Amino acid sequence: MNAVLDKLPRGARVCIVRLRSLGDCILTTPAIRILKNARPDLHIGVVVEPRFRDVFEGNPAVDQILVPEVGAVRGFKPELCINLHGGRRSARLTGLSGASWRAGFADFRFPFVYNVKIPTAQQILGVTRKVHTAEHLASAMFYLGVKRCDIPRAQLFADGGRSGAYAVLHPVASKPEKAWPAKSFLEVARHLKEDLRLEPVFVGGPGDNLSAFREFTVLQSAPLKPLLRDAALFVGNDSGPAHMAAAFGLPVVVVFGPSDPIVWAPWQTPAEVLAGNPISEVTPAQVTGALERLRVHA
Repeated sequence: MNAVLDKLPRGARVCIVRLRSLGDCILTTPAIRILKNARPDLHIGVVVEPRFRDVFEGNPAVDQILVPEVGAVRGFKPELCINLHGGRRSARLTGLSGASWRAGFADFRFPFVYNVKIPTAQQILGVTRKVHTAEHLASAMFYLGVKRCDIPRAQLFADGGRSGAYAVLHPVASKPEKAWPAKSFLEVARHLKEDLRLEPVFVGGPGDNLSAFREFTVLQSAPLKPLLRDAALFVGNDSGPAHMAAAFGLPVVVVFGPSDPIVWAPWQTPAEVLAGNPISEVTPAQVTGALERLRVHA
């Protein structure tokens, strides 16, 4: 049986469903890039929630960004719809897409939606180990017919941001157990300023409490893409901004708590991952040592 991509005519429309969240959306971009490189004639649309639309804006591999509504997906008229999200909502969008080929991983719920069931990444890649999320998503493209290749770094696109030599620190996380202590971040920030001559810039979202870091520059709800594009390095918890920094190729130090670094480590960038259980076991000295190994300086 021929691969699905071999059955698509030139100029066919391919819809990729990737509703959320920040890190997952960023780690989908290598798979999209692989697909577009293999079939530049394809017209690729990405279905994503509006709050994560910015991840795909400016990406030359993405021809159209679609809101997650049945009308928008059907109006795109895809020949192939690939669900990389899973779950009820994405299954409904895929099932009602009107696409002749509806692909999703074989372990997704609502299997009746899919007439192309993608095996595990381990089966596709011929490995028994755990795989990184970027490998998992890219493996779907290999199964659909893209020739096996190296999986590239994630891609983000932005205009320039802040001037001067600075480091971005992201001290918040989605769960308390994933947040490294504020006092530890402060110690690292002082090292960055005094020893590496880098301005520490702390970032967070609109609901994050950044009051502990007011001795340094604090940017609340600032656009992160331009800020990260021109930064010297990133230090933070396991979170979406860490993947943004990796997508720009920054040296990255990430502190992990309960998440699995094998699955969620920064992808294809100079990086150091430090894990603790609990996360507070990771010391500031370990982080500054990681910065030295990465040879980061102003």
